[in-house]
Amino acid sequence: MAVRIRFARHGRKKSPFYRLVVADSRSPRDGKFIELIGTYNPMTDPAELKVNEERALYWLKQGATPSDTARAVLKKTGVWEKFEAEKA
Repeated sequence: MAVRIRFARHGRKKSPFYRLVVADSRSPRDGKFIELIGTYNPMTDPAELKVNEERALYWLKQGATPSDTARAVLKKTGVWEKFEAEKA
């Protein structure tokens, strides 16, 4: 089973809210997921971003591959650098 870290869109029309989830790569974007590891609300000023670093690192160590957008968020929060430091 290929596991991905990606965003799932929620919220109303023209008012998005995203969840950072760990999901099977074959499941739909807003479908079933394994675990919720963070949230992103672009509608607040500044944008609100929360990530459970411990769980994100756990899934990265287990081989989960982040989407391009999820990787950018993990870099912004510092999780990606911690993962790279532990990997090396």
